[in-house]
Amino acid sequence: MSNIQSLRGMKDIIDDDSKLFTYFVENASKIAKNYGFSFISTPMLEETALFKRSVGESSDIVNKEMYQFIDKGENDVCLRPEGTAGVVRCFIQNKFDKTGATKRWFYTGSMFRYERPQKGRLRQFHQFGAESFGQSSVYEDANIIIMIKDIFDFFGIKYKLLLNSLGCLECMPTYKQNLVSKLVNIQEDLCGDCKRRIETNPIRVLDCKIESCKELLTDMPKITHNLCQECNKDFDILKDILTKNNISFEIDSNLVRGLDYYNKTAFEFVSSEIGSQSAMAGGGRYDKLVEFLGGKSTPAVGFAIGIERILELIKYQPQDENIYYFGSMTPDGIERIFAKAVEFRKSNKAFVEYSSKSFIKHLNIAEKQGANIVALIGEDELKNDTIFIKDLRTKEEKTIPLNNFKGL
Repeated sequence: MSNIQSLRGMKDIIDDDSKLFTYFVENASKIAKNYGFSFISTPMLEETALFKRSVGESSDIVNKEMYQFIDKGENDVCLRPEGTAGVVRCFIQNKFDKTGATKRWFYTGSMFRYERPQKGRLRQFHQFGAESFGQSSVYEDANIIIMIKDIFDFFGIKYKLLLNSLGCLECMPTYKQNLVSKLVNIQEDLCGDCKRRIETNPIRVLDCKIESCKELLTDMPKITHNLCQECNKDFDILKDILTKNNISFEIDSNLVRGLDYYNKTAFEFVSSEIGSQSAMAGGGRYDKLVEFLGGKSTPAVGFAIGIERILELIKYQPQDENIYYFGSMTPDGIERIFAKAVEFRKSNKAFVEYSSKSFIKHLNIAEKQGANIVALIGEDELKNDTIFIKDLRTKEEKTIPLNNFKGL
């Protein structure tokens, strides 16, 4: 009988990847808190209707990629393919839309999409994201973008920021009509998905990743040339804020994002170092989504970072901390060494070995576990109520009274 393997496109996160993963989440969370965001966790399983109504039935996510099924209670449910819709659902369910309060949340967790696995694209993947509700000012858009910049800067990740405006309900309908009138002239040369999108959501055609389609779309009308006065003003203000904060960007008029709920600001942080899947983070404004899902009209803006896509780009900065290894060279010392390790773990990272071993074996295990301070009890230490300490970095050794050992 063969061993059971993990499902295709779903990976374990262990060893070096685990270290980078937790390092990213911990420090990205700190940065989000600095910007006034608090942690939120929403269920991985939601009603399918939530994503059909928010992401859009014309999107590839809903049409092709959702893990959807009928549960034992005859409910139509799915594993979440993205994070924003669940956060919006929570916002409405708790009636925050009725109070008019500003809510800023960040989250991290698994998302699921059934698509062909490749580098940087898994069927179960993880995102770090944030959503802000109640602020219509374009300064909040800039706040979100600058926060992402701070996150990437902290980890030493190089990026290019792409920026666009998708307009609003006043200027978008006219633009769509203009776009469709051009698309029908080339539709026979477009891929099957683009032909379908002309009927269902023509702006999504601009998001096609197939090179032959991208070449045909170069002469299409630009959204930024068709903005109403308010959208144009907001876009100019956003560009001015970013420029004054020394954040370079490029205008990408074909940047529409892959989801139906965006309006006005849309952005992506991309990298040339992660292959064809160059988008590391993306987001934008979605002022109509709360209302569309049954809540009171509430302005909102957010983003998500694909964690697996950036792991190999993270410049890990080892924390300046002592990691202790406790061991005994005699069976009679194990109880005492265990008690000392428990005491240390209240404020330090500490490993403890439960069986007695030789001095050399303890040193070898300590190095493998990444410890830099070794604390051992042998027969002499047990008799004299002392403990032997060795700093693996400086090679300094000393023996001190056990009760006096509070750390280095």
